[in-house]
Amino acid sequence: MATTTKESLSAHSQSEYDPLRRVLLCPPRFMEIKDVINDVQKRYKDENIDVDKALHQHSTFVQALIENGVHTDLIEPTEKYPEQVFTRDIGFTIGDTVFISEMASDIRQGEEQELEKWMETHHVNFKRLAGHRIEGGDVIIDRDTVFIGVSSRTSKKAIQKLQAELRDFEIVPISFNEKYLHLDCVFNILSPTEALIFPEALDAATVRMLAERYTLIRVNEKEQFALGTNVLSIGDRKVFSQPQNVQVNKHLTARGFHVIEVDYSEIIKSGGAFRCCTMPLIRS
Repeated sequence: MATTTKESLSAHSQSEYDPLRRVLLCPPRFMEIKDVINDVQKRYKDENIDVDKALHQHSTFVQALIENGVHTDLIEPTEKYPEQVFTRDIGFTIGDTVFISEMASDIRQGEEQELEKWMETHHVNFKRLAGHRIEGGDVIIDRDTVFIGVSSRTSKKAIQKLQAELRDFEIVPISFNEKYLHLDCVFNILSPTEALIFPEALDAATVRMLAERYTLIRVNEKEQFALGTNVLSIGDRKVFSQPQNVQVNKHLTARGFHVIEVDYSEIIKSGGAFRCCTMPLIRS
């Protein structure tokens, strides 16, 4: 298994679907539902997380990424951060820069510093978006357009600050029902022309706007709760998805996607799946 290395690297990403070359993950060694911060966690709080099972599922996912030609870097987990497995929220790559988030929930504050240490060690170009909360699960990029979910986890002021950093990009704020945690739990771009969506979480005008840009593949309520929208595209129409999300996988296969099925059922108990657990460093 590939792990962190000492060489410097250049980050680059300008879509959700270009071939994924390098990605940062964090093993769920200390994963636990401590403070309930989303609806999925509410259901599983008493059951909580089987860490051994979560580690096995995460390792299987990492191995599948490697087998598909993706270089995987692993950040060392820290015991005081039980949700550190969700590396996408802590940072996101746009163009040649990694932006380090400002986490909203108390239970996650401090993860940013761990990511910053990793970036400094590997000489990665990064910028801190300190001062206003923003989380990477709300940030979805498609070439020169960046869709950003507006919620209690990502503020309008943070979006304005990011717009000042990204003058060559169109920033499209999207309001949604924040009980679904992040934008990537209800909307996810698969290709230049296709996207997954759970329309019930968005207003009608927003759905119409997105439908003008993409062919929208609807995710039903049951599979949204199982994070059916939170797939990971790795390029060449290959997509990681859970075998439990039968309808999503059926729709993707019918549209010519190669669905790589990995059981992630233990990790989704905390409210995130494949996209949440991967922070792309290089897509090209």
